Amino acid sequence: MNLVELALRVFIVDDELPARNRLRDLLHDCGEQLPLDVVGEAGNGQEALDRLMETPADVVLLDIRMPQMDGIELAQHLNKLPKPPVIIFTTAFDAYAIKAFELHAVDYLLKPIRLKRLFEALTRAREAVPVQTEVLRDLLPEPRKFLSIHERGKIHLVPVEQVLFLRAELKYVTVRTAEHEYLLEEPLTALEQEFAARFARIHRNCLVAKEAIEGFEKGGEEGEGSGWMVRLKGVDELLAISRRQQHIVKEFS
Repeated sequence: MNLVELALRVFIVDDELPARNRLRDLLHDCGEQLPLDVVGEAGNGQEALDRLMETPADVVLLDIRMPQMDGIELAQHLNKLPKPPVIIFTTAFDAYAIKAFELHAVDYLLKPIRLKRLFEALTRAREAVPVQTEVLRDLLPEPRKFLSIHERGKIHLVPVEQVLFLRAELKYVTVRTAEHEYLLEEPLTALEQEFAARFARIHRNCLVAKEAIEGFEKGGEEGEGSGWMVRLKGVDELLAISRRQQHIVKEFS
């Protein structure tokens, strides 16, 4: 097996071009002792996800503070790739974040990044495994801004602010926006906990976006529920409210 086959495939994600250039220079220096190949770079989360679906990497050097989507959320979406990469976070000094990383044994590099420290992190990465999604959620207490959906062999990011309702059906959750429906493999109860500020439960199998509630109508069978239905902006379908959740009618009327 030659050195090219053994080379560690590294991808850089940082919204600042000078930071990406510095990492490239440092990686070039690391390459004198550690076989590696810089397979690409990206300036934001969406671009990174798109490129990593096309060009797999073993290690991603991932900036935490980025606009639109921070690095910790991106790492959660990257975990849905067929072969998730090992993540090494890069960050300016943040005592709380560093304490959390060390508690969960998550590797990180402090900016300005030093050659010796980068070399050590890359060496460890050869034997490391991807950080579990549950650990990443502990590191990021705020709700995600996107849901990652497998669709036609790709991972599609759906902005949470566009989601009108989430409905559990068998092993999937239907994610409905004004234009599309998607299937998501995540428990509805976990989604309810994460997005409690944005969604309200109307039925044991359905959450609706509070801002999308347009009104309520009497309908359905009284024996099967409360007899109330909710009407959402941008959705023709009326959604049934269970008897247990009928208090929502008063709360949002």
